[in-house]
Amino acid sequence: MSYRIKTITQEQAEDIAYNWHYEGDYSFYDMETDQEDLQAFLNPKIRGDSIFAVTKNYELVAFFSITTVAERTMEIGLGMKPSLTGKGLGFDFLKNAINFVMIYYPCEKITLSVATFNLRAIKLYRKVGFKDTHTYMQATNGGVYEFLKMDYTKGY
Repeated sequence: MSYRIKTITQEQAEDIAYNWHYEGDYSFYDMETDQEDLQAFLNPKIRGDSIFAVTKNYELVAFFSITTVAERTMEIGLGMKPSLTGKGLGFDFLKNAINFVMIYYPCEKITLSVATFNLRAIKLYRKVGFKDTHTYMQATNGGVYEFLKMDYTKGY
């Protein structure tokens, strides 16, 4: 699958924020559920060039963010268009995101955090090579939720 990755535009950010709505428990990932995160996602000055739009055939299909958390360690956050989730497309998307990070943000380790109820994503991350490191509780979206921190080491 051929993806194109570019810094997200304001139009794309607004599309994701207001039009991407997930089913059931996954509605946790709707941008509008956390107003602070929503405002940061929509503000170009705050967002900077750390969030990337992923397109296929000119259609917005996913996005990811990149943050430096330590020397040679980057953290990513991921989101796929709701109508495309659960269809086996995540592996190629995630591998492309990892390759992008390794090329443009040379690092030795990539970390991510995922809500522990999201077993579908955890299974994908493990399949790609992420390893569980620890769980922690975090206040977000009007509640406190358990998250799993996972690491991917270059050369896996």
